[in-house]
Amino acid sequence: MRSGVVGKSLTTLVRDVRRIMEPYTATNLKERRTNRLKDFVMVAGQLNISHFLIFSRTEANVNLRIARVPRGPTLTFRVAEYALAKDCLALQKTPKTSAAKHESSPLLVLNNFKQEGKQFRVMTALLQNMFPTIDVQTIQLSQTRRVLLFNYNEDTGMIDVRHYAIGVKTTGVSKSIKRIINTEVPDLSNYDDISDYVLKEAIVSESDVEDGPDSVVTLAQNYPGRNNRKNDQRAVRLQELGPRLTLDLIKVENGLCGGEVLYHKYGNVFKK
Repeated sequence: MRSGVVGKSLTTLVRDVRRIMEPYTATNLKERRTNRLKDFVMVAGQLNISHFLIFSRTEANVNLRIARVPRGPTLTFRVAEYALAKDCLALQKTPKTSAAKHESSPLLVLNNFKQEGKQFRVMTALLQNMFPTIDVQTIQLSQTRRVLLFNYNEDTGMIDVRHYAIGVKTTGVSKSIKRIINTEVPDLSNYDDISDYVLKEAIVSESDVEDGPDSVVTLAQNYPGRNNRKNDQRAVRLQELGPRLTLDLIKVENGLCGGEVLYHKYGNVFKK
C-alpha cells in the first residue's frame, strides 16, 4: 500500500509489487488519503492478512516498511534504487508475460543471508513467513512458475530484489529444430529439402543452442507448455518480470510500525 503522497512512479511500483505477491494479496486495494494505519489493522484479521508492505516518500528518500500483523516486528528499508516492471520488460527483445504465472506464489530465494547480526535472522524469518510454505514431497511443478530473489550484496551492504518467470526449453538443439518440435511446421517453400532449413548457414552460433548440462533438469512431472512431459530433459530459463529494487535496511522495531527500536543501521546494536 501507499502512505501519503508518493507520485505516479511510486504508485506504479506499488502495483508492480502487488503483482509479485499474487495471488495472495489485495491487488485491487484503493487507498484513500484519509486512511490511517489503524483502519487497515482493523480489517486485517477478517481478511487473513499477515503482512503490510507500505511505501512512502520523503523529501530525501523512498522508504518501504514490511510489518507483521498484528504485533510486529517491522523492518524499515530505504529504497536506494528501483525500476518498474515495464522498464525491465522494455529491455528484452521478446518479452513475455502470462496471467497463468501469477496463479501461484513465487518461490522465495534468499541468497547470502547467513550473515552476522540478529537483524538478518529477523529479516529472514519475516520474508519467509510472507509466502506459503513448500512441501517438496507434494508440490506440483505446474505451480512453480516464478522466482522472487532477495540477494544480500556484501560489497554494498544492500539487498537486491529480482523477480523472474520460470520457463523450460528443449535442450541441445538449435532454434530451427525447436521450431519444428514445438510449433507448427515452418514455411519451407524457399528450401529444396528440410535439411537445408535445419542446417541453414551450416554453423549454428553458440547463442542459438541451449546451455550446457548445468542448466538441464529431468522433469519429474508434466510441465506447462508444449511437449513438456514427465521424464523429458529440459533446460531451465529465467525471464525477468520486474520490478527491480535495491533495499537498504535502516531499522528493526519490535511493534507494528512502532515500538522499541531493536536495530538501527547507524546505531548497529541489536537489543534483546
